[in-house]
This record gives sequence, C-alpha cells and structure tokens, in this order.
Amino acid sequence: MEGKEEDVRLGANKFPERQPIGTAAQVPEDSKDYHDSPPAPLFDPSELGSWSFYRAGIAEFVATFLFLYITVLTVMGVVKSPTKCSTVGIQGIAWAFGGMIFALVYCTAGISGGHINPAVTFGLLLARKLSLTRAVYYMIMQCLGAICGAGVVKGFQKGIYDGNGGGANVVAAGYTKGDGLGAEIVGTFILVYTVFSATDAKRNARDSHVPILAPLPIGFAVFLVHLATIPITGTGINPARSLGAAIIYNKSNAWNDHWIFWLGPFIGAALAAMYHQIVIRAIPFKS
Repeated sequence: MEGKEEDVRLGANKFPERQPIGTAAQVPEDSKDYHDSPPAPLFDPSELGSWSFYRAGIAEFVATFLFLYITVLTVMGVVKSPTKCSTVGIQGIAWAFGGMIFALVYCTAGISGGHINPAVTFGLLLARKLSLTRAVYYMIMQCLGAICGAGVVKGFQKGIYDGNGGGANVVAAGYTKGDGLGAEIVGTFILVYTVFSATDAKRNARDSHVPILAPLPIGFAVFLVHLATIPITGTGINPARSLGAAIIYNKSNAWNDHWIFWLGPFIGAALAAMYHQIVIRAIPFKS
C-alpha cells in the first residue's frame, strides 16, 4: 500500500496544475510544431508583376479544361446508350469526376493549389488563404477552361452532345428547386471541408503522409458526393463545371435552374470555411 501511495503522490506532482480545455488549451505560438501561413492580403498588386501568378492561372485553366473534357465525355457515353448495362453507369460517372479531381489536384497543387473549382477558391478566400486578386483571376480561368473543355466535347460529337443534354446540370423531375439547392449546399460543404482538412498545416506537420495523400480524400469526396446527388441535380458542386456545360449546350432547360449551381456551392463553401476556421481550428479565439 505504501508503494501505491507513493506512485499516486509522484503522479500528482508530475501534473501539479489542472490542465486547460477548449480554447484555453491552445499551444503557445513559440512551442507549436507547426506554423499557419499568415492571412493573405485582400489586394496584393505585387502579384500582378509575378510570372508565378500567371502560371498558376494557366494551370487552373488547363486543369479545368481537362476535367470537363474527360467528365462530360463520360457522361455522354452513358446517357447516349439505351441501356445503362452496357456503360459504366452512374458509378462510372462518379469515378470519372472523382478520379480526375484526384489526378489534377496532384498535378497542380504545387503550382496553383489545385482548386479547379470556384467554390473551393471562394472558401479559401474567406479563410484568407489567398488574395481577392488571385481568387477572381482563378475563377475566371476556371470558367474559361470549363467552357473550352465542354466545347471540345461538342466539337467531337455534336449530335450526341445536343441530343443528350450536353452534361448540363438541371434539377431532375420529381425534385423541387429547394431540393436541388440543398443537395448542392451539402455536397459542396463536404468537398470544401475535405479540402481544408486535407491541407491543414497542423495535420501536415504531425502526419508526414498527409501532404502526399491530400489529393486522395479530395477526389474520394467528389466521388461520394456524385454517387449521392447525380439523381437529383446531376451534381454540380463546381460552378465552373456547370457554367461550361450550360454555355456550350445553351438551351433553356440548362439555364432555368442555373442559379442553383452558383448559389448552392458558394453557400456550402462559406459554411465549410467558417466551420473549419472557427470550430475546428478556433482561429478567431487565438491570442
């Protein structure tokens, strides 16, 4: 018994003070094993004189071009067939979207960050991960890339493209606009929250494998969201993807619900950014 009492006394002395919890438990800045990047300025005119700025925009253009080219081609291959049993089906479409995001994020992350999606760019802008100048530039290049990618698909197979919806996002019959908006908000939240988690500086410092594997959970999130929401909206969660297909297809049904595929993703991205920054990382509460 005396030995046990001695162990208890030593253990108590090892931790003499009650350990803080919550935001009070934040590690002091000088003792952290990771460092968050400083908040990006809202406007940064010096970026406009840097080649890396324009190179990043070109990377976003090319990545979004390739993304639309492969994914819309896959969609056309499925919808043109009278029986889905002879095609890759919805699962194949979901794999095409998720797989391309995985590959393209891996290829472009070191150049532009691998956004390939205005909603992702918007979420990172709200979290002060990039300047407004760069965010607007990225969104423009993403939209242009998407338009060109869908345009090339139509150039290859105009009749099939025009006769099968052109890969444009619409709210499916049996669902309301509110259903479509909700699906886009939740789907984009999942994607952008995954982006924040996979690229978090704290996790990168403590888990050496995280930076290498970051594109994998992002692509997998896109795959899973497509499985769930293709029957509802065709799955947007990417305003550039929706805009590119709508402009090239350019029929009234592609524009009737088009606002959903901008408002929904932007709301979802904003909610994901706030959740990660305020709740998960508690950044506003740090001294």
